[in-house]
Formats: sequence, C-alpha cells, structure tokens
Amino acid sequence: MDRFPIMRVLLFGLLLLVWLGRATASVSTVVVLDVDGAISPGAADYVVRGLKAAAAEQARLVVLKMDTPGGLDTSMRQIIKQIIASPVPVVAYVAPEGARAASAGTYILYASHIAAMAPATNLGAATPVSIGIGGIGSQPEPGKQAQKAGQGKNKETSPVDGEQAAPGSAMEHKQVNDASAYIRSLAQMRGRNIEWAEQAVRQAVSLSADEALKLKVIEVIARDVPDLLRQIDGRSVNVLGMERTLDMKDAHIVTLEPGWRSRLLTVIADPSIAYLLMLAGIFGLFFEFSNPGFVLPGVVGAISLLLAMFAFQMLPVNYAGLGLILLGLAFMIAEVFMPSFGLVGIGGIIAFMIGSVMLIDTDVLGYGVPWFIIVPVGIASALFIFFVAGMALKARQRPVVSGREELIGSLGEVLEDFDGKDGWALVHGENWRIRSRQPLSRGQKVRVARIDGLIFDVEPEEQRNH
Repeated sequence: MDRFPIMRVLLFGLLLLVWLGRATASVSTVVVLDVDGAISPGAADYVVRGLKAAAAEQARLVVLKMDTPGGLDTSMRQIIKQIIASPVPVVAYVAPEGARAASAGTYILYASHIAAMAPATNLGAATPVSIGIGGIGSQPEPGKQAQKAGQGKNKETSPVDGEQAAPGSAMEHKQVNDASAYIRSLAQMRGRNIEWAEQAVRQAVSLSADEALKLKVIEVIARDVPDLLRQIDGRSVNVLGMERTLDMKDAHIVTLEPGWRSRLLTVIADPSIAYLLMLAGIFGLFFEFSNPGFVLPGVVGAISLLLAMFAFQMLPVNYAGLGLILLGLAFMIAEVFMPSFGLVGIGGIIAFMIGSVMLIDTDVLGYGVPWFIIVPVGIASALFIFFVAGMALKARQRPVVSGREELIGSLGEVLEDFDGKDGWALVHGENWRIRSRQPLSRGQKVRVARIDGLIFDVEPEEQRNH
C-alpha cells in the first residue's frame, strides 16, 4: 500500500535533481560566438540570436570571438544595441593570433563589457569612408595628408600624437563627427581610452595588442579562450547598471554555430550573390516574356528577383547605381529593336557596368561587387539580350504560315465556270466558295484578295501579274 507514495517521492526527487543539474549546467555555461569575416546582416543575425539564446539559458558569459575587416554600419549597430541590452556579460575577444578588429570591429570591442585580444592581433582604422569610382570620396592616408600639408612629418602617425585628418566634404565631416561621437560615448560607458577612440575614427590609426593594453583600450591579452576565462575570473563588470563579479571556475565552454537563417542571410546578403540573383531574376522574366510558355525561366526569375530584393533591403544600396543598371539593360534591348550602329548598345553596356560598380554604397573595402564579376557579367548580359531579343524579332518578322491571315494571298484553282457570281475554287487542297467581279473559267488560277466570313474574294492571277 505504501509503495506508490514512496515511488512518487522518488520520482519527484529525481525530477528535482535533473532540473537542478540543468540549471547548474546552464548557469556555468560560457557561450562562444565566432565571427570570422565582414560584419554583415548574416553576422548580425547570428550574434543577436546568440546573445538572446545565452540570456535565455542564463549563461555566465558570452565570448564574442572576432576576426573582421569591418562591416556595415547598420549591422554593427544591431550588434552593439544587443550587447548593451544583454543581461549576460559580453567579452569581445580579437582572436586567433594574426586576427584583427578593424572599423566596425573596433566599435563592437569598445561596446563590450570586457575587451580582450590575442597576441599578434590589431584593431583600429575606424574612419567611415565612402567608396566610389576611382576613389571618389575616399580619404587619403594620414601620412599622405601630412606630406600634402607640408608639415614634414613621417608617414607613420603615432596613435597618441597623430594629427587630425585633412578636411573633406561636408558629408565626410558629418559621417566622421557622427562616428566619433558614437565611439566616444561607448568609451565613456565602458571606461576606456576616449582620446585614442576618437583618433581611430578621425585619423584611422591602429594599435597592436600590447599597445592597446598599455593605452587602456583593452583589459586582457590572452592566448585562447581558457586563458581568457582564467584571467577575467573575479573581475567586476557593470551589467545593466548593476555590478557583477565574474566567476569562471568550472565554466563549461560551448561554441554556438550559426543557424540556417543566419547562413542563408550570409549567403544572399553578399553583394556579389545579391547582384547575380538580381540579374538572374531580370533575365529569367525577360526570357519568359519574350518566349511565353517555357514557365521554368519565369519561375526561377521570380524567385531570384524576390531573394535579391530581400538582400538589397538589408544592404546599403545606391539607387543611382541600380537605376544605371536598369537603364543599361533597357539600352541594350533598344539596340536590338531599333539598330543605331551599336551606339545605344555600347552606351547600355557602359551604363550597366558603372551602375554595377556604384550599386553597393559602403565603407568596407572589398564589400562590393568586384570587377572580375562585373566585366564578364556585363559582356554575357549583352550577348544574352542580343541573342534572345534577336530571336524574338526574327520570329515576328517571319511570314504567317497558318490561320486566316495565311490564306490571304494564297493561290487557288477555279473548279467550275461562272459569270461573276459565287463559285467554287480549290485553295490549299480544300474547296472554298469564291466571288469575283469578272467571269472565271474552270482551271483558271486565282489569288485570294480578301476573306468575308467563309467566302473568298478572288482576283485572276493573270490580272495580278499584269
């Protein structure tokens, strides 16, 4: 009789132990997020989801391991907002050895609760730069600025005693001032070197790990994640306005891999992939409209174009560049239908390539559509349009070979004599009622001039020849 209460107590105790074990395991977990590459929409989605998952699991710490040349401003700000709002302390760790946290990576490092670097790494060069054709809008290197100013300084500028960059356009001033104020506020919030942060933005200076530690830009230099956890154990950090002491003893390190959504965003949000998806969509729909009934090009084109639009709404698209691409395609199509000795077609190719270069408006070097994709795609696009549009134009110019229109002008043979009223003739192997303004004799050749319902108005072939 007493077995069932005892079994219930044992079962309850077992469940309690399992729950306590899970809670203990989750609280002692250190989540590692590995960002290797540009700070893109895919990377932002991965980091934001990782920080939320760490908070849901009540992890002790999040280590944001970075090796990045920089990235998009919108993606960087998404990550920083989530770091600031995170209830779990975040360590920005530039690793492995030889890695860097340039541009956007420097802002993220400044926003984190603890900043760390591996040996032989660097950070800095956080100046916003507008990339244009032939370097339009780009800023010269600090050394070159000093040379142009005639100051006689060395090309290498000291991170402490460097001089302010030469003045540029009003837009450049706005971008630099905004970025400078942003990183200054992050430095004040985390108690890091404010002067160097401003120099990183205004003069694009960089620091090695040892220099960053001396200038109090970072707090720790660690060889790997276990070494990092050992060094920060017992440190106090301010998390959402509350002081918290880090306890890294017996911490369980878990590396969180990107999910399928983050991987998909990383792929399609790559400027080159988004560019190719857009062209595949345009050409697929163009082929479908030129040759209705194929279905597959239209389906693939519609899907590709929607994916490209989804990618472009996350990327800094220059709509003037997008307009030039569409204008170039329109010019190339116009060249097929109204030949202009190649002038319109060549202009279309030039507009298409210039638009491709201008399409992605970002300050990240290499984060655009490269020339080795633009040139072949531009030539292939011209050939594709000339081929498909040329085929469609030739098809329209061919004579009609079936139907009512094809009967007009056809040759027939009169089957019986008649005096101008209705008679019969053999046209295309079929008997048809015919009318004529003059008498016709049997066997005489006639040609169809008009069709009235099921009656042909004909004219003698001899009269037409004369």
